[in-house]
Amino acid sequence: MSRPSLGLRLRLTALATVVVALAGALLLVLGWVLAGQVANDLPVSAGAPVVVDGVVTDSGVLAATLRAQAQSAVLSRGALAYPLVVVAAALVSWVLTGRALRPLHRVTATARRLSQESLDERIRLDGPRDEVRELAETFDTMLDRLQAAFDAQQRFVADASHELRTPLAVMRTEVDVTLADPDADVAELRRMGEVLRAATDRAEAMVAGLLVVARSRASGLDVHEPVDVAELVPGALAAVAGEVRGRDLRVGTELAPLHTVGDPALLDRVVGNLVENAVRHNSDGGWLHVRTGAPGLVVSSSGAVVGDVAALFEPFHRGGPGRTGHRGSGLGLAIVSAVVAAHGGTVHAEPVEGGGLTVTVVLPAP
Repeated sequence: MSRPSLGLRLRLTALATVVVALAGALLLVLGWVLAGQVANDLPVSAGAPVVVDGVVTDSGVLAATLRAQAQSAVLSRGALAYPLVVVAAALVSWVLTGRALRPLHRVTATARRLSQESLDERIRLDGPRDEVRELAETFDTMLDRLQAAFDAQQRFVADASHELRTPLAVMRTEVDVTLADPDADVAELRRMGEVLRAATDRAEAMVAGLLVVARSRASGLDVHEPVDVAELVPGALAAVAGEVRGRDLRVGTELAPLHTVGDPALLDRVVGNLVENAVRHNSDGGWLHVRTGAPGLVVSSSGAVVGDVAALFEPFHRGGPGRTGHRGSGLGLAIVSAVVAAHGGTVHAEPVEGGGLTVTVVLPAP
């Protein structure tokens, strides 16, 4: 590793030395002036003769001589002390700036050692809580966020790669089987086409979900409009009305105004995903309830017993055997979590006694 640059240390040392040199020169000039002033203030009567060592001398000449000697003494002694003070200031400044900049060298050395595989490096600077320690702690906090982001990205890419293999493998298998059958007729080709279309739809939905999650986490919101979340519920319920009737689900609503500011399309996706998730993972003859108002959007439903509730918001997690048997990409609640976080809100889930799930979304008021 190359040694840290001494440019800043040299500049700080030079600055301190120049300041001391200027201050010393100013003090020397002031001393010279004050020495002359003190000599002028001696109690010698102007024009009166003065006897010095048996010699009669005019008092004015004596005062001028004393002034000149005093100022000469100040200059001669100052000329000797001045360079010594400047050199001492330079040396002290060099040592002190080196000690003051040592933590910055630790920050630089840590930054140089960093890579995607070594984000566990931390500065952990001790000492007084000054600006340098604040910088080091801010750097450590940034590294914590970066490490968490890289870890999440690696898990996300691994899960996405694994999940996308399934529809691609289905498509490849169907094509290979059909092409290997010399007696394949139009009906067989149509059947293959339907399977391919279903697999394509699943892959497309998964890619769209991945894009929503990634964009929400990376860039936040591009649209900020007033939205009443309660107005989005009827459309979400209408989209799943056929499945609700087919599974004989009881649906209840309590819709009070729930105003916020954000992207209407993304918030509609939140409501739609929650309602779709509640219907898809419900039990036949079960129930579904949607409420808006204080504290926010609450979607409750019956269904299988959920174990690890917090993991439901991870991409591609379907919550155990009771939920993995249902169709879906496992991105519904992950999208909800990402979009709600982009709006500055919170989302949490809790299991319903006897089976089912309650998801509560709290959004900031406008």
